[in-house]
Amino acid sequence: MALLSEMERQEFAASYPEWRLGEDDIQRTFTFRDFTEAMGFVTEVALVAEKAGHHPDIEIRWNQVTLTLSTHSEGGLTRRDTDLAAQISALTP
Repeated sequence: MALLSEMERQEFAASYPEWRLGEDDIQRTFTFRDFTEAMGFVTEVALVAEKAGHHPDIEIRWNQVTLTLSTHSEGGLTRRDTDLAAQISALTP
């Protein structure tokens, strides 16, 4: 799978401003009321990621969940990352 072009990267950033666009990844931190709610979200993400066959790096800190997406085998961002980010964004109100 090809890396995203600069135009594709910018289009994603404009459509999903809550995701931080890095050089080789995209990242977003979600904040919840408590640990239980955060873990429920992680479970939802796991199900979506497993179905997509593409898995984010997940950091959990009590009521915060930080997701980082990158296609390691390609050395940067691909459509798999932005597609999964869009699906994850749809999980949150």
